[in-house]
Amino acid sequence: MSHFGTLDWCILAVYFIGIASIGPIFARRNKSTEGYFLGNREFPAWLLGLAMFATSISSITVVAYPADAYKTGYLRLLPVFMLPLGIYIASKIFLPFFRRAQCTSTFEYLEGRFGPGVRVYAAIAFLIGQVMRISTILYLVSLLFQQMTGASPFACIFIGGVVIAFYTVLGGIRAIVWAQFIQSFLLWFGAITCMVVLLRGIDGGFSTVLSTAFADGKFTLGDPNPATGVLERAPWFSIQDKAILMMFVLGLLNWLTEYSCNQNVIQKYVSAKNPREATKSIWICCFCSVPTWTFFMFLGTALYVYFKQHPDPQALAILTGAGNAKAESILPYFCVRNIPTGLAGLVITGVLSAAMSASSSSISSISAVSVTDIYRRLIVKNGSDAHYVLVARLISAASCLLMMGGACLFLSLSKLTLQDTGAKLAALIGGGLFGIYMLGFLTKRGNGRSVAIGIVATVAFSAYMAAAQLGWISKELYTGLGVSDGWAAFLSKPMHVYYVGLAGHLLIFSLVYVLAVLFERKSRDLTNYTIWTTQPLPNEE
Repeated sequence: MSHFGTLDWCILAVYFIGIASIGPIFARRNKSTEGYFLGNREFPAWLLGLAMFATSISSITVVAYPADAYKTGYLRLLPVFMLPLGIYIASKIFLPFFRRAQCTSTFEYLEGRFGPGVRVYAAIAFLIGQVMRISTILYLVSLLFQQMTGASPFACIFIGGVVIAFYTVLGGIRAIVWAQFIQSFLLWFGAITCMVVLLRGIDGGFSTVLSTAFADGKFTLGDPNPATGVLERAPWFSIQDKAILMMFVLGLLNWLTEYSCNQNVIQKYVSAKNPREATKSIWICCFCSVPTWTFFMFLGTALYVYFKQHPDPQALAILTGAGNAKAESILPYFCVRNIPTGLAGLVITGVLSAAMSASSSSISSISAVSVTDIYRRLIVKNGSDAHYVLVARLISAASCLLMMGGACLFLSLSKLTLQDTGAKLAALIGGGLFGIYMLGFLTKRGNGRSVAIGIVATVAFSAYMAAAQLGWISKELYTGLGVSDGWAAFLSKPMHVYYVGLAGHLLIFSLVYVLAVLFERKSRDLTNYTIWTTQPLPNEE
């Protein structure tokens, strides 16, 4: 039975009104796209760092991480620990390019390096991924909202979407950054409240969680055996299965991608007062994010120990997957039954903060990329700043509608898994973007034509792997064509789907490089486009 009462609804109302009011406060200061998208590049490191942290923590983190640790082990936490190395490499090699070029969009670099076609492809690939991301985030928080309050999940989708639209559309990046600053503290408060209530319900508290989890193998770097349900450690290295070393590699790849070609990150990085503040901001984000992700994983482990001490049929069904019970419902299930009135409202605001901060940042990025890389580049090339700000607001509003529609669609399908499925989707829709950026930053090779060929090859490869993942391409299909069993097994599953993104980046990088070596004869002026041709600025800090 839910403990969500009148006080909790009042807390939610205050939160929604307070966050929404941030938009009008900053609305009048957005008279140019530089102000609307970048806040005139005036943000200090402490504010920007917490905003970047809030962007990285979404309802996927809040719901999926505890679910993963509750049902499995810690294999999918491994990529998190590669963030410091990824940031260090990116801050030394990649990010300075965007600061020097005074970019609004990360894809502006690609046009100068490879031509307008590559820029448009990258922008479209990014937009598709972001619409899927914000829809998933709002869908997930709507489920938790329903379980904790008893209200319709469609009501959460509508209310959350409207509030996000209000302060994002009106206030631009300034409203988003200040809202995220507030939301980061609400998130921490809600998470710590859950942990305190949880540990108080476990005989022996923290030490019992550790001892029980170790005894039951809950810190195992692996997944349950499908046949026995017993947690088994993943191999150290494998291409066709999830492996420990490959999870570290995927983590490093993920963070290098985030800090070299993700508009969500780059847009905030270039909004800082100067390069030093920008670099400080990403390290603040790092030192906040890694402990928070680890905390939410441990929260799932504590939930496992709690329900082992306090057996519950529904919790057991969630653990075993019986009756289509989703692991992602375990944290909401606990909160509904154990968080007292008053605190329940604060917990749900923490979860909503995580969802809204990530979604608002993505919506701002969608607007910035749509205006900078597509609308201003291809449709209206000589409009006024006021015109582009209006278009940016309209695109932000349209993005909110797409987010709400996508969340309703996911809700009607109701067949999602999270951590595992999220990793698979990220691999399949990566589009080789990181490979293109690495080719641009690290080599002097490649032009629009060779990169276009690489894009076609990478998209075809990703489509093939998606078809194999969906079961449209099987071993039986190849054996029916006379292919030997060994080759049929390999062709139907050449690698685990987790590694498709890595393979796509390597494919586009190597293919374009080889084509460039063989067929490109005309050299271009690449000053300040590669690490080999960078010229220092006279007043560079």
